[in-house]
Amino acid sequence: MSAQPHSYAADDPETALKYAIQHIRGHRAQIVEGVIEPVSPTWGHEKAITRIRKQIEPTTDKLGCVIGAGNVDLPGTANWYVPDMAVVPEHLEDADYVLPDQTLLIVEVTSDSNGDTDRITKRRRYAEYGAPLYLLVDRQERSCTLFSEPGQLGYTHTDGPLPFGVPVHLPAPFGLDIETSGFSPRER
Repeated sequence: MSAQPHSYAADDPETALKYAIQHIRGHRAQIVEGVIEPVSPTWGHEKAITRIRKQIEPTTDKLGCVIGAGNVDLPGTANWYVPDMAVVPEHLEDADYVLPDQTLLIVEVTSDSNGDTDRITKRRRYAEYGAPLYLLVDRQERSCTLFSEPGQLGYTHTDGPLPFGVPVHLPAPFGLDIETSGFSPRER
């Protein structure tokens, strides 16, 4: 049995590239400013995400949200992100992708290979596309920063960088503090 071809506008390079990136068999990838990057988080990466997830899950359940690492599209650009974690309303659970302004929270955890992408490029783009909250867990700097109040020129409010061990307050609709101890592999 052969797979039925999916349709996309062949004369639209943005759509064709984003279609292709979603159909790489056996691998997940994202596009950052036109550069295809494989998505392969380390176990330390996953440890930080798991700690955050466990802390916010009771609240996201009450809010009727889904937590995951799904696709985020930035229309009109050569960007297709796979954040380390995002919180979206439950009615979007079957969507192939969401837009940043449809999220409640996006979390990125830096690694040696992508730190500046998360610190600079994604922060700028998430703000430009209206992601209301962007939590940057910077494992190299051993700090967390919460960016909020997005605008075309970036986020207008920043809480941090806060060193690991200092809680990060997630404002409404979450209204809770995230404990940040244990995000660094050097902490025991």
